[in-house]
Amino acid sequence: MTAGRTLSLILVTAAGVAAVALWFSASAVVPALKSQEGLDDFTASLFSSAVQIGFVCGTLASAILGLADRLDMRRFFAISTVIAATANAAILLFEPGSPVVIAMRFVTGACMAGIYPVAMKIVTTWAKGDMGLLVGLVVGAVTLGSAVPHLFNALAGIDWQATLITASLSAYSAAAMIMFVGIGPNLGKSPPFDPHLALQAWRIKSLRFANLGYLGHMWELYAMWVWVGVFLYASFKLSMVDQDALVYASLGTFGAVGMGAIGAIAAGLAADRLGRTTITIASMAVSGACSLVVGFLFGASPILLIGLCLIWGFAIVADSAQFSASVAELSDPSLIGTMLTVQTGAGFLLTLATIHLIPPLVEMVSWRYAFAFLAIGPVVGIWGMARLRAIPESLKLANGRR
Repeated sequence: MTAGRTLSLILVTAAGVAAVALWFSASAVVPALKSQEGLDDFTASLFSSAVQIGFVCGTLASAILGLADRLDMRRFFAISTVIAATANAAILLFEPGSPVVIAMRFVTGACMAGIYPVAMKIVTTWAKGDMGLLVGLVVGAVTLGSAVPHLFNALAGIDWQATLITASLSAYSAAAMIMFVGIGPNLGKSPPFDPHLALQAWRIKSLRFANLGYLGHMWELYAMWVWVGVFLYASFKLSMVDQDALVYASLGTFGAVGMGAIGAIAAGLAADRLGRTTITIASMAVSGACSLVVGFLFGASPILLIGLCLIWGFAIVADSAQFSASVAELSDPSLIGTMLTVQTGAGFLLTLATIHLIPPLVEMVSWRYAFAFLAIGPVVGIWGMARLRAIPESLKLANGRR
């Protein structure tokens, strides 16, 4: 028996939080692994980038085969989550620096292609003039799920094994919850198999501009999420003992990443009333400014530094759901799942560059300036959304609210 609209949206949101904890479960323990196991910077980067590579490969396969539009979404989500949770738990069987661990992170990322875009598609089937809010709920759930491992990390006393186990158990519960979710009345007909359909994401002008905005957003987002914990740890070590610095860096990262959940929902409410391009442009302006300023607070008061990171964390995610909502509104209903999958896959492919560029930038210009180059993304994203706003197709957004 499946649930109605309200309960289904609650269950999808809860399942999103529980499943996406896998995404950052290993990344969250990187500061502890660097301190306790001597993990090098390159391997630490692979803990995150292997997930991104896996996700890109998974979304590519899903988009070509049209899986998000042709399979039962609940089963697709559940199976993907179970495999990802098992791969995450398997990390405990090997040394942290082992190539097998990186392979397990790749598998986790590949399975995320059946979780994140699919959850977004499920909520679009229930939209009634509130597309921005509903997709914002999913993105908020993903953001909170990404933050939760940092909280697990702090509460577990920097026991990185406990963090991984808790994340996998959380994901198994998500696989169970999703099976009780109902599918709304807006579900389009399943399209025939045609691998060329995925190219519409770039052939259609309105979708191209929306995706360009998303790429600008993603240029900044994951580099911030992956490295802000290491940044805070390095800053706090200047005034605290190592163990306290680890705990407070974990809590600060949980707060900074978790604030994005509030930002996604608040922006969803605002965008449905004020317009998608209005909110995305404003959000990118704030987050870009934060990326330029945050390095100058390195080594400053921890309260002041965390305060700015909370603002940055709010703004950097506030626009995310609105790019996806825009794509859903601009796409053929039968292809929404595929278009969302293409969008997220392209965005996460881009993050591979920014995640790996932060460590050498820190070596070259120090933490004071390393994050500043992330502002390039918001500048490009603002341009893309301004172009979308200027064309007639933008009237399809938010019931005519651009």
